[in-house]
Amino acid sequence: MAARDSKPYVQYFYFLYLSVFVVLQCVLLCESGYNMEGRAETNGMFVFGSSLVDNGNNNFVNGSVAKADYFPYGIDFPLGPSGRFCNGKNMIDALGEQLKLPHFVPVFTDPMTKGKRLVHGVNYASGGSGILDDTGSVSGRVITLNQQIRNFEEVTQPDLETLLGCKGTELLSNYLFVVGAGGNDYLLNYFLSGASKTLPIQDFTANLTATLSNQLKKLHSLGARKFVLISIYPMGYTPIVKAMCSSASEGCTAMMNQAALLFNSRLKALVDEIKPQMPGSNIVYINTYQIINDIISDPASRGFTDTINPCCEVGANGILCKREGSACLNRNSHVFFDGLHPTEAVNVVMMERAYASNLTAEAYPFNVKTLASLSTHL
Repeated sequence: MAARDSKPYVQYFYFLYLSVFVVLQCVLLCESGYNMEGRAETNGMFVFGSSLVDNGNNNFVNGSVAKADYFPYGIDFPLGPSGRFCNGKNMIDALGEQLKLPHFVPVFTDPMTKGKRLVHGVNYASGGSGILDDTGSVSGRVITLNQQIRNFEEVTQPDLETLLGCKGTELLSNYLFVVGAGGNDYLLNYFLSGASKTLPIQDFTANLTATLSNQLKKLHSLGARKFVLISIYPMGYTPIVKAMCSSASEGCTAMMNQAALLFNSRLKALVDEIKPQMPGSNIVYINTYQIINDIISDPASRGFTDTINPCCEVGANGILCKREGSACLNRNSHVFFDGLHPTEAVNVVMMERAYASNLTAEAYPFNVKTLASLSTHL
């Protein structure tokens, strides 16, 4: 009797081994987000919001006037002017360093953001945008927060599911979803549009936080479980607001700061209110107002000397740096780089506190390091 050919069996077992290997790799990728070296503390970040956390999405948005893709922006950034509204690293870059992410979070609108570039997260934030869809019209075309979430849902998430072979919470549970929005809804909407003359600020704020609550629930329904909510910082201290208020009624700057405090109090309360409605979620509130206020109250002890003036030469609108304009030499000692946005030095301080502070006045109910380390119940 002729010996049975063993070749088909060898091929069968090889195919079985290969299939099991691929499945295990997919599981590992879902759990580690392609971080096979294991250094990062989280798979990555998906970022939503306005210019304070925008890594350059508006560079690719035709019709937007809220752009920072020119010198002196990026004067201290490794990639030069990249669309970040800062001399160097913005808050997302600084937080990514704390989390040991392997590279800067790429922007959604960049055609190169695809494939393996997705696995450590994507930045959807758009300078000039707000929580409300009608915020930011003065900035030309912007990507609203609702549209940012749709971009994640309709484009990135399906691509990432295909790439890593897992879906929903299984895919997203170890990513941080960072939301930094709200300031423009006051500066470029409530106060600028004249709504402040007819609509009580308490009602406007209630609508704003209710809208944000629904947006967070939407992200949760898609599989997000770990959230970082960044407060509004003290807008009344910014160079542009101080310039605008110099010819306005007394108490103008205080009114801006009170608006920020009102929103922040509701945002912090939202952490506890919304958590029961989002099973398996953990939410951290970062009080950037408190951190910057502490710097401005005692700048010398923190290495800052100028808490008032923009570091760069601002243009006609008083907010953005003048294209190819000058920038101060002592950038690390300035609080503000342009008329509205902090310097890299301030961003680093804020995100160091966000990541490691044990003070609930700065990070509530715990810090980002703790959030990243938590096991998520699917």
